[in-house]
Amino acid sequence: MNKIRAQFPVLNQTVNGRPLVYLDNGATTQKPDRVIRRVHDFLSKQYATVHRGVYSLSQEATEYCEAARRSIQKLINAKRSEEVIFTSGTTQSLNIIAACYGRERLTTGDEILITQMEHHANIVPWQQVAIKTGARLVVAPITPEGNLNISEWKARLSTKTKIVAFPHISNVLGTINPVAELVALAKAVGALTVVDGAQGIAHDVVDVQAMDCDIYAFSGHKMYGPTGVGVLYAKYDVLESMPPYQFGGDMIESVSFESTIFAKPPAKFEAGTPPITEIIGLGEAAEFLMNVGFNTLRHHDQALLAYAIPKISTVAGVRLIGTSDQKSGVVSFVMDGVHPHDVGTIADMEGVAIRVGHHCAQPLMGVYQVPATVRASFGIYNNTEDVDRLVTALEKVREYF
Repeated sequence: MNKIRAQFPVLNQTVNGRPLVYLDNGATTQKPDRVIRRVHDFLSKQYATVHRGVYSLSQEATEYCEAARRSIQKLINAKRSEEVIFTSGTTQSLNIIAACYGRERLTTGDEILITQMEHHANIVPWQQVAIKTGARLVVAPITPEGNLNISEWKARLSTKTKIVAFPHISNVLGTINPVAELVALAKAVGALTVVDGAQGIAHDVVDVQAMDCDIYAFSGHKMYGPTGVGVLYAKYDVLESMPPYQFGGDMIESVSFESTIFAKPPAKFEAGTPPITEIIGLGEAAEFLMNVGFNTLRHHDQALLAYAIPKISTVAGVRLIGTSDQKSGVVSFVMDGVHPHDVGTIADMEGVAIRVGHHCAQPLMGVYQVPATVRASFGIYNNTEDVDRLVTALEKVREYF
């Protein structure tokens, strides 16, 4: 772990006169040297546009992009590389499915099943589909501990259910959902299965063939890669059945003034010049994750949680939000008598970066009847010393108030 931590140069600095402790990995992760170097090398020595040029630099850049696609395929164990669509991130990936599958197929009387623990990006697109099509948005509740209530989930599944969408891991609670089980239940009623993998991709084993999900969406910047790039994984037959999301160059076979023949996936969903540099950085981040290994990521998470939860709980007035025994590297909490924004401000004075707010999950805040929470979210470079620094900062918050 020390060798891994040493690969992240951003951690070698001070904030407000104290060594940086970065605990906002649920929002975005820091970048290892190998990703930084790969992006720098491409921009300084290898940059060119892709797919269109016959000159060597362009052909090489194209191969670098396709190599990144193959790295993602290997990372998530997709059946074929054509099932990997490059997008701007999880949000766009989910919007593509909502628009190109949901709006095209759903009608009055159909249902979309989601959960109370969703990020806004896995609520609002489905709300809009329901408004446009006359379908109904159905919400499955969670338990007080933050687990999905499986019996209530089953009770809401029926032949009316056409799409189910849920997070692999909750960005607020850290709850790890039983993806394969939920997918199997949904498939029993013929529903399309959509998994928000924004948090899952850097914290748990992701094997889309074993999960058997139709869709898995994630972002590069939450898996130690660049911003502005992400992935929509979808089974090839699903991609073939959908119309394009947007139109333009490089997603066509032929164009006349009378008609257009669209290209096969993945090009069909990658109109225009892609974020070439970011894709190559994403491919390097995938290689980094595979080098670390999903099992190592998960073990590290669990070890830090086992250390952090008792420590944080000892601070007077702290109440944990989300206490599932199936949990990833997220600890959300509130402090009696202290607004989360004040907690975050004082922690920053101690050099500790944590997230405060509703975390783009306002309906979930309503379930717990709080306006906001404090969230510490761990990455592969965090250690027990970081947890100790967080606890010291929280003690200072308590003293101040």
